[in-house]
Amino acid sequence: MDQEFKKQETNSTGTGYLPGLAIDTVIFGFHESELKVLLLTYKNTGFFALPGGFVHEDEDINQAARRILFHRTGLKDIYLEQFYTFGDKSRHDTAPLKKIMAARGFFPEDNHWLLSRFVSIGYYALVDFTKAIPSPDSISDSCDWFNLTDLPGLMQDHQHIIAKALQTIQLDLDHKLIGFNLLPEHFTMGELQGLYETILNKKLLRAAFQRKMLSFGVLERIAKKWTGGAHKAPYLYKFISGSK
Repeated sequence: MDQEFKKQETNSTGTGYLPGLAIDTVIFGFHESELKVLLLTYKNTGFFALPGGFVHEDEDINQAARRILFHRTGLKDIYLEQFYTFGDKSRHDTAPLKKIMAARGFFPEDNHWLLSRFVSIGYYALVDFTKAIPSPDSISDSCDWFNLTDLPGLMQDHQHIIAKALQTIQLDLDHKLIGFNLLPEHFTMGELQGLYETILNKKLLRAAFQRKMLSFGVLERIAKKWTGGAHKAPYLYKFISGSK
């Protein structure tokens, strides 16, 4: 990734990249009853931002998004969905990027391609928190998980991008069975309900929720989760392979 950004900086015309097009990714994870988002912290700037990047001329857009996600999480087989295109004129602000580049000792001319106006394609990704290995890029101090309910101030329109992604997964929750992509392979009905309640930000009736989940025909009950007395042990479930 060091070489990738160095190539972007020194290539003043953007040769080899699709002009005016960027990708921003909202990477969701679920841990300890909290929905989390992966953010980058840029060196010597105090800026927080979503992981993103650009599209090579010789790759598909979805391929570019998966490349970016792999660099930030170390994961390849993850749920990825394109959800919105962000192109308001107001999102074009060169000051943050100039500060990020200056922190690396690079001071571009105003006509440098990285300072042009970009339309950004938004993707959300759903990952198993326990399997992801957050990795910063060459211009970042860190790549870390943040609770969705306690995010720092974000650069440009990234707060709006996250809000739009959350709105989308709330709408997609049932018919795309999003919740199962955020849980480990085996889970209890209570853990699944807790995830739904976190995403929807509201309490659900246990009996009604269980009936709905079982009605989808995508859950297989496999065993009890032994936590003490046998009569109190909840059942474990797994997602039936091929139903996603």
